[in-house]
Amino acid sequence: MIIAISVILICVLLFAGVAVPLAFAGVLIFLAFAGGYDVSGFLPTGHWKMNTVIILVIPLFILAGDIMKNGKIAAPIVDLAEMVLGRIRGGLSGASVVASAMFGAISGSGAATLTCIGSVMMPHLRKARYPDGFSAALLVAASPLGLLIPPSSAQLIYAWITQQSVLKCFLATLLPGIILAVLLVAINLIMMRKNTDIITPEASQNFVRDFSRKTFVALPALFMPFIILGGIYGGIMTPTEAAGVAVIYAIPVGFFVYKGLTWKTFLETLRESGVTIGVVMVMIFMVLIVSRFLIFEDIPGMAEDLIFSISDNPIVVLLMINLTMIIIGMIMDDFSGLILSATLLLPIAKSVGVDPIHFAAILGVNLGMGNITPPTAPLLFLGARVTNVPVEKMLGPTMVFIIFAWMPTLVLTTFVPAIALWLPELLLG
Repeated sequence: MIIAISVILICVLLFAGVAVPLAFAGVLIFLAFAGGYDVSGFLPTGHWKMNTVIILVIPLFILAGDIMKNGKIAAPIVDLAEMVLGRIRGGLSGASVVASAMFGAISGSGAATLTCIGSVMMPHLRKARYPDGFSAALLVAASPLGLLIPPSSAQLIYAWITQQSVLKCFLATLLPGIILAVLLVAINLIMMRKNTDIITPEASQNFVRDFSRKTFVALPALFMPFIILGGIYGGIMTPTEAAGVAVIYAIPVGFFVYKGLTWKTFLETLRESGVTIGVVMVMIFMVLIVSRFLIFEDIPGMAEDLIFSISDNPIVVLLMINLTMIIIGMIMDDFSGLILSATLLLPIAKSVGVDPIHFAAILGVNLGMGNITPPTAPLLFLGARVTNVPVEKMLGPTMVFIIFAWMPTLVLTTFVPAIALWLPELLLG
């Protein structure tokens, strides 16, 4: 009874708009006073799990993402993508998807990708007379590519929680991310093909020269994922060291190459990152404690019994797991949703033969889709603030992207394990 009330309480608090750390803290207070639990016995769990060098990768990647955003490091990436695709009808909006994928490979965050690419691309799309609701919805739908294209902060946390290879988790989400990007661009082109209001710029008189020039300007930004991923895959750096190198590299690039950073904006970036890091770390601490409580009460076992009482067919079980993760993604941010899903659902997935690395990809796609799925959709509401477009105007196009791009990607990732496992097995064995 106490457990059921706790689950209801946390759902009510989250739907009421209470911050995730405070919602979980409220559940812990309820358990301490109404459930008779000694919560102090759970507190050391959060401390000891977070007392590791690996966890430093989260604040470092957050800081790196904010420096890239405020240092205008995304602008040359957008220019390059616009150069390639912007000359065809629907090409400029397609370029925003490509830019989101490229920036996602640098920042590893859906929110950072949406904030940065959205603020850069939306004025271009408005100037070219793309429909506001469509443009904003596409930017929102593409932003979770930052959770899939490595390096991904979410996959780092998943690897840490489940004791899996970080490199394999990175590679597991790469192909799903590419499939999703291709589908988003294709659907975008289909939807915009008959829109005669769109202004398409004239073709370059010397495409090779202009493309080479823009590529040269974008090289310092494009070099960042090669430093991070090359260092990790080459065995030169750990993920934590790679995140630190990304921060050190981004600072001079933001100051002296793209000149988006000044001392004033740099200090503001540090303050902004500090607030975000504080919220994320407190949230992870609280979620870890609640996860410990779930394990202590054998909630994963109870959930497994419940699901298998409905059906033991692996396909049906996977469908129910996916539905649960989508709902979790709708009401929680990616970090807390990932920790809770990994704790609660990975044992069930393993019981029907799902490899933990395969589950990393399923989880990444699910949480990304949940973050843009109404009614709660954290990234959808963030996109409304970034683009100054009402959520109501974004809902229709967003559902089109979910149904025809996100859902096929999720189905393929879930039921074709090779999409997640081929690259890890090929490169790492």
